[in-house]
Amino acid sequence: MSSARTNLILILLVLVLMVTPLVVKQGAEFGGADGQAEEVIAEIQPGYQPWFEVLWEPPSGEIESLLFALQAAIGSGFIGYYLGYVRGKRTRDNAKGEEPQHAAH
Repeated sequence: MSSARTNLILILLVLVLMVTPLVVKQGAEFGGADGQAEEVIAEIQPGYQPWFEVLWEPPSGEIESLLFALQAAIGSGFIGYYLGYVRGKRTRDNAKGEEPQHAAH
């Protein structure tokens, strides 16, 4: 299978994974795990007081989403760089005829 065909299939799979929850749960409110945890804690023990407060609260939900997306982008960039580095090193070692080194060494 060609590289372009593989990429197209992967992109289509990602799109299916993104759209499926929106179609299956139309009109549902998608909330984070933090909010759900707060609700469960309030049910179990209504007088619960947190041990500490957050150091900095983002001024709006949009800023919070931006920071989350930025964190995801930086993490994805790091993982992509590392995978590219390992692949390039393996390709270089194979071209030299050496045995490729594993990342665990």
